[in-house]
Amino acid sequence: MKHLKSIFLLVAVAAVAGGLWMWWQHERIHPSTDDAYLKANVLTIAPQVGGEIKTVAVSENQYVNAGDLLFQIVTDDLEARVMAAQASYDAAVQQSSAAITDLSAVSAQVDSARAVLTDAQDAYDRTGKLFKLGDVAQAAMDQATATRDQAKAALDNAQSALAAAQERAGDPGKDNAAVRAADAELTLAKINLARAQVTAPVAGWVANLDLRPGRLVAPNAPLFSLVEDGHWWIDANFKETDLTRLRPDQPVKIDIDMYPGLTLDGKVQSLGAGSGAVFSLLPPQNASGNWVKVTQRFPVRISLDGRPDDPAMQLRVGASTSVTVDTSGLDDGK
Repeated sequence: MKHLKSIFLLVAVAAVAGGLWMWWQHERIHPSTDDAYLKANVLTIAPQVGGEIKTVAVSENQYVNAGDLLFQIVTDDLEARVMAAQASYDAAVQQSSAAITDLSAVSAQVDSARAVLTDAQDAYDRTGKLFKLGDVAQAAMDQATATRDQAKAALDNAQSALAAAQERAGDPGKDNAAVRAADAELTLAKINLARAQVTAPVAGWVANLDLRPGRLVAPNAPLFSLVEDGHWWIDANFKETDLTRLRPDQPVKIDIDMYPGLTLDGKVQSLGAGSGAVFSLLPPQNASGNWVKVTQRFPVRISLDGRPDDPAMQLRVGASTSVTVDTSGLDDGK
């Protein structure tokens, strides 16, 4: 009887040991964690111009497509700025045209002064020849010299006036600096007017909406969020002892707590470069005499290969999940 009890005890111990060994092998080959959460891109919606909210076209948790109107800002002042910028642009064009007209007039004066100098120089040359022959008096020579010098001075003044007019006029047409500056102001005013209509940058769900008509908003001030309905992934925190077998592209089974019985497929995308404690706001201080070693956890990003077939099973950012990685490929030499 004692031998029989001993045999039963040995069998029981062997069964427990075998079960523990099989469990350890399974856990080693299929590391898992329930410290994992569903993630997606969450965009912050903020207006690029300030003003009073005219209309709000969406509601909390509403699904919107990319380009759908989210809200509209009152545009009275923005439209006035466009009109003012348009007037400034028209004035700059007119001033540029007037400067070009003035430039033409001054250029004509230069041509006239140059012609007068040519005539005075010819008269001076003729008088000089006659003076050498003794056919004209010194007074005639002095008069020709004075006339030529006055013509030279008049041409110099006309050329200086032309240079000043050219500097004031600048480049002609749309290349004029003043016209380009006015055009830039007009373009910016039109952009700000268009920004009064805030549309969805991507498709997704509106979240944290607390916006009403009549509210005053400031430029770039966050108003609510938009959960993008596009790329979804899992951020899973594995124990550091599990990382030795984790590799990118390994298959993953994903269970979402809010949908019991639903299992999705995924792949290991990347392994974190540091533990969660390293990037926390208050990292642990271990410089104490009663320090206890704690197994650290490292974030592992897992991509989803598909979505639930049932449209009622909407993916929700932040949902708790459990993930199991199949690392058997390492033992198969893959």
